[in-house]
Amino acid sequence: MSAREAVLAKVRNAAKGNASDDERQAAVTARLSDTPLGVIPARAKLPKNGQLELFCSMAEMFGATMTRVSDYKAVPAEVSEYLRARNLPAEVRMGADKRLKKADWAAEKNLEVRHGASAGADLTGVSHAMAGIAETGTLALLSGPDNPTTINFLPEHHIVVLKASEIKGDMESVWAKLRKSRGKGEMPRAVNLVTGPSRSGDIEQTIILGAHGPRALHIVIVE
Repeated sequence: MSAREAVLAKVRNAAKGNASDDERQAAVTARLSDTPLGVIPARAKLPKNGQLELFCSMAEMFGATMTRVSDYKAVPAEVSEYLRARNLPAEVRMGADKRLKKADWAAEKNLEVRHGASAGADLTGVSHAMAGIAETGTLALLSGPDNPTTINFLPEHHIVVLKASEIKGDMESVWAKLRKSRGKGEMPRAVNLVTGPSRSGDIEQTIILGAHGPRALHIVIVE
């Protein structure tokens, strides 16, 4: 008997398990699928319209600005308006998100759209969120070529597009949505949860915007 087999034999004897491998596998699968949920706050248990309004109010409370558009075709005009209102260059950086491609960016002739990850020289980035969390006004952003994580943190202005139907009441529902849509072996390398623009109070307890990421967050909700 090898040393490995001896160790495993001792573990089996200590566990005193008589079930077969199939029975153990079934028990583990059942335990994972029937995992009890934690306590969900009452404020998150709202009808769809209530979740949308709560998300907007919470996001604005934490410093984000907000606008609503009827469909994706209206997104480029809203992005251009945001840039003009803040005297920013008419240029944005975005990934290869299929939902953002639905928008007619060519209609904004003065707007330059750059694609791919940001190297830090972009003033404004555009991303599409996977979901929103109503109880905290939080955006869930997935990493990958569709929405590079660098766009979440390097530009000073971050414009995030979010479908109204993808706003959930609580964080647990967002994780459930992610597991259902991606599944085993297809999960993103990272999930960024963003609530408002970047801020820090480390220096003399004075709030400074843009300390660790964008100093401004603008959310475009597609209804």
